[in-house]
Amino acid sequence: MIEISYNKDGLVPVITQDYETNDVLMLAYMNQEAFTKTINEKKAYYYSRSRQELWLKGETSGSTQQVKELRYDCDQDALLLKVKQTGVACHTGNKSCFYRTVFSELTASNNIINQVYELIKDRKEQMPKGSYTTYLFEKGLDKILKKIAEESGEVIIGAKNTNEELIYEMSDLVYHSLVLLVNQDVSLEKIKNELAKRFKN
Repeated sequence: MIEISYNKDGLVPVITQDYETNDVLMLAYMNQEAFTKTINEKKAYYYSRSRQELWLKGETSGSTQQVKELRYDCDQDALLLKVKQTGVACHTGNKSCFYRTVFSELTASNNIINQVYELIKDRKEQMPKGSYTTYLFEKGLDKILKKIAEESGEVIIGAKNTNEELIYEMSDLVYHSLVLLVNQDVSLEKIKNELAKRFKN
C-alpha cells in the first residue's frame, strides 16, 4: 500500500473524473478507510466532512462510480480518481459539480463531440417523449443504420455542391454516427484509441 500524506484531519482531497471524457465530476475527500475500501472494492468511497462519516457514492442516490483508475500526485497529498459514472455526480442534478463558469476563453466547439455524445447517452437513459433521438433508439439498430446510409449519400452530394452544404450534411452524419456508437455501447475513448494506434507514427 502506498503512503498517502493525509492532512491534520486525516483526509486527502480527491478529484474525480469521468474515465471516458476526462470531464471533472467532483472534488471530495477520503480518509484512510475510504481509500482502502475504494481500492479493494473498485467503488468510490469518500469521507463526508459535514456528516463526519464514510459514504459510498450512489448508495442512496443510485448515481454510482465504478473505479477505473486511481492516481496520486508527486507529493502524495492529493488523489485523482477516474470512474465510470452512473447517473449524475452532483447533488444538484447536474452531471458535474463544476457546472458554473467564472470565465472561459474556450469556444463552444472545443469539446462539442463529447458533449453531443453525452447528451445522446442521456437521451438513451431517459428516453424523453418527443425527442428525435428517442425515436431512433425506439426504432432500433436497423433504423439507425438506414439513417447513416442516407446521410452518407447526402454528404457525397453536398461535397459536389457547396462547402456549406457539405458542412450541414456532414454534421448530420456525425450526429447519427454518435447515435450508433451509443446504441452499440461503444465509447468515444475506444474510437480515439483506435485512431491513436493508426496515427502514432
